[in-house]
Amino acid sequence: MYAGEAVTVLKRCLDAVMDWMRVNKLRLNPDKTEVLLVGGSSAWVNDVQPVLDGVARPLKDQVHILGVLLDPAPSLEVQVASMAQSAFYQLRLICQLQPYLERESLATVTHALVTSCLDYCNALYMGLPLKIVRKLQLVQNRAARLLTGTGRFDHIMPMLNQLHWLPIHFWTQFKVLVLTFKALKALDAPYVPTHTLRSSSEALLQVSLPNEMRRVAIRERAFSVVAPCLYNSLPSEVCLAPSLCSFRHQVKTFLFTQAF
Repeated sequence: MYAGEAVTVLKRCLDAVMDWMRVNKLRLNPDKTEVLLVGGSSAWVNDVQPVLDGVARPLKDQVHILGVLLDPAPSLEVQVASMAQSAFYQLRLICQLQPYLERESLATVTHALVTSCLDYCNALYMGLPLKIVRKLQLVQNRAARLLTGTGRFDHIMPMLNQLHWLPIHFWTQFKVLVLTFKALKALDAPYVPTHTLRSSSEALLQVSLPNEMRRVAIRERAFSVVAPCLYNSLPSEVCLAPSLCSFRHQVKTFLFTQAF
């Protein structure tokens, strides 16, 4: 789809939304509507000028969607930096409370204010460059040192193992695998190969070919590539888990053997 055609389709969609809202006695505020051009060429910028209820909306450098900062790349570098800054701020406050809290209460506060941030939408962090993932790992390391009472120069892996925390790289894999299992249970649509293979009974998934995705920068991060690759790498008994609870337990055990 060319830029001009894409803009035309977008305008028709916006007009349809506005018409539906008028019929249902609702109102969409154009001043609170933001537009982000994701993955487009810089040559498109002048052509993309969506009009909402007669008001032209300029393109934004970044937008908030459900608590996630998205940028045009999308590299998620801004999102990770913002989340890490907020988490470190919370950790500094928790450190001030440490002398007055019991270990169990300290763990509860840390999970509520810090590790919950690391867990939120973390499937998006799959495949990010190491320099970006490292910011997340530093947050987790600081939280682990706080809960275990160890120094900054002690090796972090034994602490994570003690807390039964997966490192960020494996944590994101865990979230993607859980989402994949939920989707498969909802759709009940395993991959069926066109030819009879020895792996036909192993409930494998079909991986999208790289040439099916236009954006080179995010091909390896696409869910249609990452999810099947991770799922197919699991032992067959894990893939055939009877329930979500059983799958989560087996996947976490499997990833722990890889991480530690």
